[in-house]
Amino acid sequence: MKSFSYAAPTSVEEAVALLADAMPHAKPLGGGTDLLVRMKRNLLAPKLLVDLAAIPELTGIEQIEQGLRIGSMVTHAEIAASRLVHEQAPAVAAASAAVGSVQTRNLGTIGGNLVSCVPSIDGGPALLALDAMVTVAAPDRRWQMPLEELLFQPHCSALTPDEVLVDIVIPSQSLGKASAFEKYRRRKGLSLAVVNAAAVVELDPSGERIGRAAIGLGAVAPTTIRARRAEEFLAGQPASVEILAEAAQIAVQETAPIDDFRASAEYRRHLVAVLTRRALEGALARARSGSGSGR
Repeated sequence: MKSFSYAAPTSVEEAVALLADAMPHAKPLGGGTDLLVRMKRNLLAPKLLVDLAAIPELTGIEQIEQGLRIGSMVTHAEIAASRLVHEQAPAVAAASAAVGSVQTRNLGTIGGNLVSCVPSIDGGPALLALDAMVTVAAPDRRWQMPLEELLFQPHCSALTPDEVLVDIVIPSQSLGKASAFEKYRRRKGLSLAVVNAAAVVELDPSGERIGRAAIGLGAVAPTTIRARRAEEFLAGQPASVEILAEAAQIAVQETAPIDDFRASAEYRRHLVAVLTRRALEGALARARSGSGSGR
């Protein structure tokens, strides 16, 4: 690892100013579980690390008028332990609980997980399925955009070097919806998913048909994706296991998995069908119980 300077701002405004002054040779530091590993391997060599840990605005989980707000520096362990997240977005809680080892969950942040844009991130599928928005800060402005737009390409988010992810907001219309998360990883692999999937299911007033469904998939394309054709197929269909299995097969056709040391592309396609069906079945069971709660 090459030498670098270090700064610990106490506000978002100070952080983006530091990044802007040193761009493109500065990097924001969250939990460091991805960035520091890449630095140790000399894949990155920033001259300045801007530590975001001392910025109060980037912390906290709270319900606001717009929805459920999760600060970008909130750790996976905090999300997994949050009763509010379990009640309002159970798939998000399950995804954070599935992240890596205890050490990774205690250090790794949801913002860092998303900004890393690793195709196999666990935070992406559930948040995508719940139509999450993200707040971004630059030196001269702030704005919100869909999470889907942040996930630009592998290892590269849509953020510019002088921008910081402030928070993630699950919109109020998505809160309390029946959702579920599934992950498959190698027995000896502590962190990276071979495939992961999340689903949201809403029943129509009769309770016999699917009113709306959403599916998020990870590790099956260059970035986390929504299986929109499968979602469109499910709308208005009978809420049966056969229909869910058919939708899962449609989702397979929307993926573009690769061969690597963890699995072949063919095996990943098989897993997409299995995990998507399981996630849909889990979400449907919660929808039928009348509660999206994971507890």
